[in-house]
Amino acid sequence: MDNKTLSIVSYITLIGWLISFVIGKEKSNSLLKYHLKQSLGLLIFSIVLSIILNIILMATKIGILGIFGFIPLVLMIIGIINAANDVEKPLPLIGKMFEDKFSFIG
Repeated sequence: MDNKTLSIVSYITLIGWLISFVIGKEKSNSLLKYHLKQSLGLLIFSIVLSIILNIILMATKIGILGIFGFIPLVLMIIGIINAANDVEKPLPLIGKMFEDKFSFIG
């Protein structure tokens, strides 16, 4: 697989991220490294948001707040589009936080 394909796959669940990380380890370029960082940040954000929403929903019983659970899906689609267009653009809302994190990626 080329780096562009691996960048796209990295946004598709944790398994996709692991596949992209392992396969792209020896031949990664800046595009793949950038999208690996962004997609790992998105994964962490998704888990934290899920926990927070579950706590709030159990405490308040306001079901309409569940719509915020679609935020990671929208960000994932935006990330896939950016990776497909060979653009190193941060994800809205959370992308700037993860640009300089995860030094083990590269």
